[in-house]
Amino acid sequence: MTLRGKQKRYLRSQAHHLRPLFQVGKEGVSISWLNQIREAIEKRELIKINMLQNASVDTNEVRVFIESNSSIQVVQVIGHTLVLYQAATDVENRDISDKVNLLA
Repeated sequence: MTLRGKQKRYLRSQAHHLRPLFQVGKEGVSISWLNQIREAIEKRELIKINMLQNASVDTNEVRVFIESNSSIQVVQVIGHTLVLYQAATDVENRDISDKVNLLA
């Protein structure tokens, strides 16, 4: 599902107050790192990732890696911070995705 403009604006507003849960450092990104993100996003649906200054990859490379290896969508990139979204498969964890679907 590709997100529309209203949906992205809503997700950005919801992510504004969040603190980054994951960081990308000098080790870069890997499949095991992505699996940890999948587990976290299943519970929260919306998370932030912070890129450290000593990261071996840039934000665009991280964005491409995440979107090509998973169904997680990058909603926003500001500086060294990425906002990620994916609807939860478990109905109990669906809070944000229900509201996003209403905006479609």
